[in-house]
Amino acid sequence: MKSYARVKTACYMTNIAMSVVANISPVLFLTFRTLYDISYSLLGLLVLVNFSSQLVIDLIFSFFSHKFNIARTVKLIPVLTLAGLFVYAVWPLLLPDSVYVGLVVGTLIFSVSGGLAEVLISPVIAAIPAKDPDREMSKLHSVYAWGVVGVVLFSTVFLRIFGARSWHVLALIFMLVPLAAALLYAGCELPEMAAPERVGQVFNFLKDRGLWMCVAAIFLGGAAECTMAQWCSGYLEKAVGVPKLWGDIFGVALFSVMLGTGRSLYASSGRRIGRVLSLGAVGAAVCYGLAALCDIPVIGLLACALTGLCTSMMWPGSLIVAADRIPTGGVFMYAMMAAGGDLGASVGPQLVGIVTDAVIALPGAEGFAASIGVTEEQLGMKCGMLVGMLFPLAAIPLYLYIRRSRRSCGLEP
Repeated sequence: MKSYARVKTACYMTNIAMSVVANISPVLFLTFRTLYDISYSLLGLLVLVNFSSQLVIDLIFSFFSHKFNIARTVKLIPVLTLAGLFVYAVWPLLLPDSVYVGLVVGTLIFSVSGGLAEVLISPVIAAIPAKDPDREMSKLHSVYAWGVVGVVLFSTVFLRIFGARSWHVLALIFMLVPLAAALLYAGCELPEMAAPERVGQVFNFLKDRGLWMCVAAIFLGGAAECTMAQWCSGYLEKAVGVPKLWGDIFGVALFSVMLGTGRSLYASSGRRIGRVLSLGAVGAAVCYGLAALCDIPVIGLLACALTGLCTSMMWPGSLIVAADRIPTGGVFMYAMMAAGGDLGASVGPQLVGIVTDAVIALPGAEGFAASIGVTEEQLGMKCGMLVGMLFPLAAIPLYLYIRRSRRSCGLEP
């Protein structure tokens, strides 16, 4: 049996690189607002650009994966990440009058790598022989979560020491992660991965209602996870009154620690994925509600952090359910699931940004906010967080249905 240890390590490094590109903008939200006066809607748009671009890649691979050399495409992922981070960091220095354009262009480039990673890294791990494939999948996604912890902590300390204007250097330092992944892939032989041989086979898969159930599950899970992940830092600072340093460390970083802990626990001894998903959705809805409505900073911090534990298995758990439901789906199935997850991760954070700005702009917002002892900006962000609660609430009945479906199919619920 071939050893794929180096391939696994390369996949893990690729996922860490994805944690960089998915979180670098949210970590810098308030830095960009302070330095360049970028609105909340435009900040949310960066996240939308990121995940929408990934969504396009997901859909391309859903229908035309048979047209690509999968192994070469996997090895191209970290190269695109390097290029995107370089543009993201350097453009604002060279063209200071078009900072936001540079951020968007850089985001577009590394978003393509993110989309390719979501479509291809999971099937690479799934194709490597393993005693317990479900736990291997959870381990892969736990690496992403721990990568987020590292990104947030390193960014917070770096910006604290060197100042917000050094964010360009921070982005350049993060290029070391995809560089390591590219070097690891060099000379590696990847396992064979199944893909539809023609477009007609794709349409046969699309007729399976179970596929759409799984896509809906990961859409809601992606929205529930990424909305809190993207807005946690800014929300804690502006709406709850927690200083940015502590908001990043005990809010965003602790959210990611909880996310990684949940996935690591499932990777080591997890079972009954349907039950895990259902309980996670209930817990996430409660946490969103507490974060939005409670004015006690400690409870706000804990609610944001515990959302990470509650949502930890929503994305990888949906992949596990889909792999059991459609065992021959291969790259197509993972591409469709990535599309659903990215759509949720796009809609959720952007919706919070839109609602926040809309509430702030309401004619009576200032008076109403003053009557309840908050500013209109705090009111807007609290309303945005309440909207975020809708995603885990909507996931509860769907996950309960998935649990019943698995039981009826003779699978562990």
